[in-house]
Amino acid sequence: MTRVDLIEMNPSELEGFFRGMGEPAYRAWQVYRWIHGHGVLHFSEMTNLPKKVRSLLESQTRIVSMDEIERQVDQEDGATKFLFRLRDGETVETVLLPQSYGNSVCVSTQAGCRMGCLFCVSTVGGLGRNLTPGEMEAQVLIAQSELGRREDGARVSHVVLMGIGEPLENYDNVLVFLKRIHEKDNLGISYRNITLSTCGLAPEIKRLASEALPITLAVSLHAPNDELRNRLMPVNKRYPLSELLPACREYAERTGRRVTFEYALINEVNDLPEHARELSRLVRGLLCHVNLIPLNPNERGLEGSRPDRVKEFARILENSGVNATVRRSLGGNIEAACGQLRRRNGREKS
Repeated sequence: MTRVDLIEMNPSELEGFFRGMGEPAYRAWQVYRWIHGHGVLHFSEMTNLPKKVRSLLESQTRIVSMDEIERQVDQEDGATKFLFRLRDGETVETVLLPQSYGNSVCVSTQAGCRMGCLFCVSTVGGLGRNLTPGEMEAQVLIAQSELGRREDGARVSHVVLMGIGEPLENYDNVLVFLKRIHEKDNLGISYRNITLSTCGLAPEIKRLASEALPITLAVSLHAPNDELRNRLMPVNKRYPLSELLPACREYAERTGRRVTFEYALINEVNDLPEHARELSRLVRGLLCHVNLIPLNPNERGLEGSRPDRVKEFARILENSGVNATVRRSLGGNIEAACGQLRRRNGREKS
């Protein structure tokens, strides 16, 4: 018998399900609040449900259709990386990141990725499939459960869609997920504490702007001109900077939120002083912030920039009037870069 995934149902769908079981509709809200509001992933903990109902749910349904395969914990900063197997054998990664401002969860939105960025391990093996809203939310709930075990009352306060996959290629499911975790009967996470990262799908950026959700848009830029970006990010051939930058400007104007440009500094590739000057000319005047990221070492054969070159790159941007910071590195003692753990476990599509 195929079990029903309760985490995928909205309240009205849950009401219909419980009526079909011969149970009153209010059971739907009881279960919905247990799962989405309290992060309870086991029926035995739903103490206001009769034992008969819990037994039926155990035999006919499930809450989360993913199993933990592996986890790695960085003993220095507390970053925890999970590798999960989904119901069809696909695998995804999730990272729990303790920060000074709260606890952040980095969520995957696809199993694999087809964007083909030269420096990214997630794209090796291509795209498996899109994740459902419930599979994305389950990553947050499992991280929340882990936090609760570590510290009573600890909560997930921030969500970043920077894991495996291109969120805007899974637009509809991602939007359902974002609205769900924002609900007060759910995790109640402020939209302002949610960041969505994209490699630069310009039409979808405009579409997201029309939703008027005050989430932070992070755009993986990584190059200051089309020639270099074409080499590093094939998506630029579809949506060059002449399309991407106006879409970013529209997003900032319609939401009032500054756009973050992610820039992975790769040794002798995109980290020269002339690149910094060109980047400053490209984004100057746009409501934005540049996040400089020394590239994590990985199997793609590229090396991160030297510390002195990172510092000089940031200095040039700041002197040109562009707000820039160097991202604090977490998970340095584990395989925290996207796709590394999944790749090592041989779960990617070949």
